[in-house]
Amino acid sequence: MENFSYIEREKRLSTLKGNHYDVIVIGGGITGTGIALDCATRGLKVLVVEMQDFAAGTSSRSTKLVHGGLRYLKQLEVKMVADVGKEREIVYLNAPHVTHPEWMLLPIYKKGTFGKYSTSVGLMVYDFLAGVKRHERRKMLTRNETIEKEPLLKQEDLVGGGYYVEYRTDDARLTIEVAKKAYEKGADLLNYVKAEKLIYSENGKICGITVNDLISECQFDVFAKKIVNASGPWVESIIGLDKKIAGKSLLHTKGIHIVIDQKRFPLRQAVYFDTPDGRMVFAIPREGKAYVGTTDTVFEEDLVNPSIDKDDQNYLIQCIDFMFPQTKLTINDIESSWAGVRPLIREEGKGPSEISRKDEIWTSETGLITIAGGKLTGYRKMAETITDLLCKDLQKSGISVGNSITKTLKLSGGEFKSPTDYASYISRKTKDLMTLGLTNEEATSLAAMYGTNTDKILKLADNVLEETNLPMIMKLTLHYAIDHEMAITAVDYLLRRTGSILFNITIAQKWKLEVIDYMAIAMKWDEKTKEFMWADLELKLHQATNNK
Repeated sequence: MENFSYIEREKRLSTLKGNHYDVIVIGGGITGTGIALDCATRGLKVLVVEMQDFAAGTSSRSTKLVHGGLRYLKQLEVKMVADVGKEREIVYLNAPHVTHPEWMLLPIYKKGTFGKYSTSVGLMVYDFLAGVKRHERRKMLTRNETIEKEPLLKQEDLVGGGYYVEYRTDDARLTIEVAKKAYEKGADLLNYVKAEKLIYSENGKICGITVNDLISECQFDVFAKKIVNASGPWVESIIGLDKKIAGKSLLHTKGIHIVIDQKRFPLRQAVYFDTPDGRMVFAIPREGKAYVGTTDTVFEEDLVNPSIDKDDQNYLIQCIDFMFPQTKLTINDIESSWAGVRPLIREEGKGPSEISRKDEIWTSETGLITIAGGKLTGYRKMAETITDLLCKDLQKSGISVGNSITKTLKLSGGEFKSPTDYASYISRKTKDLMTLGLTNEEATSLAAMYGTNTDKILKLADNVLEETNLPMIMKLTLHYAIDHEMAITAVDYLLRRTGSILFNITIAQKWKLEVIDYMAIAMKWDEKTKEFMWADLELKLHQATNNK
């Protein structure tokens, strides 16, 4: 099989015109790629089209947690807590290189949202619903034990803490690993290809779409027995091409996160805490940084480039000052930030923070199937539910399909017999990578990020280009992103394939020109394309640092 690369993208596009699939999925986020994986592993011929890059929307802009949603227990969303709680363990077992257990501290204060008794009971119920392993079940901490875990916490009125496990992830990398596995299993997935128009048969049922390759600007038709709209915040735009579904609509809300160097915010421990206005916010240490979020406000602006305004940044700084008063942070301490749009299913009379994060499936009279809402954690179950629905209908047409196997299917890079093998694997591969001139820290970081795909990166060492001064680790990861992860732009690489723009903005700024030059050589860009890619990168860097 060819690599999941920009070259393969061109080959697939050249054969797409007039092609017929069992299923076409509009949207290449975690839900769309998850559906593609489930369909492909059941023997269906499936195509995914994504108008931006994979995960460029909500699926790269979350709090980066595969978590059970403790706060939804408070809203009595018992079934959702149970479902996603179990799913987070499945995600971890199938992709331990992008999903890591993270002990979360929930400080308890007098007159706070959570009392000591209610927290203990709530976490116990949470563990039960989520089927949490014995060694990861909740612990209740005394005041002193809580302070010992995180000395920066506000100590006034502190009475203790709850200590429980969530799972930290890289949402964009999780999505790309799902996409790569779907491709490996036979799915066609194309980024920067937009669904422009829906096509109908003589009986008025949807049977295809007109797509536009946004790079070559070529348009053509492609057909399928079933069309799934999994475009996240854009689902109503696709529905708008079809027939409006009565009584169904979305409420878009914006959440932002800010990133601060741990030299300024020396956070030891992930903390989930009360804010002065009664909301809950996460503060999470990651690779020498601490990130904090999220806000939750109604959003009616540009879905592609959601704005990051000073009010939201100041709100999060005030939240930090409230819970970690010793830090004395200001807005100038923010290194980078990101904004994401949540596609919530509208519930009249409820504010953004009160609306359920449940998913729903809508089917129009023309046969367009739309999935909306949901959480990152529940992507696999959502995909299974949709694919069950598709298979039920396709079987009536005589198409043979299998059962879902994604519950135990290892994702790309996660092919370990057990997550316990992950640490020893990293240790071995670190030594191999260091023979290429990488430092111990660089080699460990690379092996940890790419998991069992590290061997493919090792094999690239003789193929990387010498024409630029990029450090070896960036040559390796950039070449891998081009050849094995369908990275098309510098932003794809620096933002979604590596997260540098979010968590290592200095590196992104320092090597941005060399990254552009490397991609221009490897992908044979002309000067016009190179200028466009440069402008796109500068825009994303500005958006991430517009607090300066």
